[in-house]
Amino acid sequence: MFDKISEGFKSAINKIRMKDDEKALKKALDELKKNLLKSDVHFKVVKELLREVELETKKRGIGKANFLKSLNKSLTDILTAPGNYGFVFSTKPPTIVMMSGLQGSGKTTTTAKLANYLKQFKKKKVLMVAADLQRLAAVEQLKQLAKANELDLFYDENLKDPVEIAKKGVELGKEKFYDVVLIDTAGRLAIDEKLMDELVRMKKEIKPDEIFYVADSLTGKDALNTAKQFDEKLDITGVILTKYDGDSKGGVALSIAHQVGKPLRFIGTGEKIADLEVFVPERIVGRIMGAGDIEGLVEKTSAVINEKEAKKLTKKLKKGQFSYNDFLNQLEQMKKLGSMKNLLSMIPGMGGMLKQLGDIDLENSSEIKKIKAMISSMTKKERENPHLIKESASRRRRIAKGAGLSVQEVNRINKQFQNAAKMAKKFAGKKVPNMKELMNMTKGLNFPK
Repeated sequence: MFDKISEGFKSAINKIRMKDDEKALKKALDELKKNLLKSDVHFKVVKELLREVELETKKRGIGKANFLKSLNKSLTDILTAPGNYGFVFSTKPPTIVMMSGLQGSGKTTTTAKLANYLKQFKKKKVLMVAADLQRLAAVEQLKQLAKANELDLFYDENLKDPVEIAKKGVELGKEKFYDVVLIDTAGRLAIDEKLMDELVRMKKEIKPDEIFYVADSLTGKDALNTAKQFDEKLDITGVILTKYDGDSKGGVALSIAHQVGKPLRFIGTGEKIADLEVFVPERIVGRIMGAGDIEGLVEKTSAVINEKEAKKLTKKLKKGQFSYNDFLNQLEQMKKLGSMKNLLSMIPGMGGMLKQLGDIDLENSSEIKKIKAMISSMTKKERENPHLIKESASRRRRIAKGAGLSVQEVNRINKQFQNAAKMAKKFAGKKVPNMKELMNMTKGLNFPK
């Protein structure tokens, strides 16, 4: 997510080699300035950040460690705006949220992503309301997203007034004891009076607890300007940045809180329903600086991984009984966590490896597709007992034919699978293995492409 900015920071930090070297500090600040502007960080934000870093570093004493601490502190300050972070629930349910933004910003998809996040990670009962009647496909899109991800949706094709639909949706949310009601509102290609009047009227009628402005990060500085205009009319309570996976520069995230004066609440990090990250300044700074975000990783995994199932799996691993069915179950669990690249960026020290690994897609990689095809061609008994495939050439031929693979591919996948199961048995119940052990575990295994 923050590749360019992270590289720029490393480059600046490396300019300081000795203590009390003012020339080196100036070089580091110049390098920092150059890289931040290249990353599309707003020039006012760059100016303030540099001033803060310089003052803080001189106060602490010029040196690499102090420059790093000053950068960390100043960056956290810049990213922090008054208000809440993540999702905050109303004391009296349901929490009513108006989703606002321009057409094409990803507002409808983000509404579904947020509903999924609250359902999966916060275990809340969420109702989406389709009140965007401006874009013809918006209601249909929300219907499809609701069906595909088992999310609740209210829509009324007989009503033509979006404010009435929003009111009815909120009434249903209260009647059916929903924890959260998310209202997908209309957008336009540009801000106009008609749009704003409709949103202001909706706000007065439903009295939302939150108004999120959804901004397309790829529009860069335009995202800041439109966020300011929406804030003037609606008094937004937070910003959600979408399409952040496509923005390698990442500067808009560092600018928006400072320039708009409203907190960045979430970031959309991919196309999948699970690709929505909570934005907490301290954690994001940790990721930018290469220190990871263990707290965020623990939150994500603990919400998705069933403790009872995990214990059951650990027992099987200890006995070396990891099966293809277990593999499929774990794959389904991992998919709920979103982008693998973002998960890896939460692990301290993994930043440098992300480029080598590229975008790991656990659902659509060619390797995973082959494994799934192979599993589909197995009998129930074979899925639970991978050794049966190893011991029988006729089974391998039948599976290869059914999966559209060569016998050699079936042999390779099954061998890799059994090796991985052996390694898993070795480490089952142990604490996290060290780097050398991890490298041994991955030796010979193919990362999905």
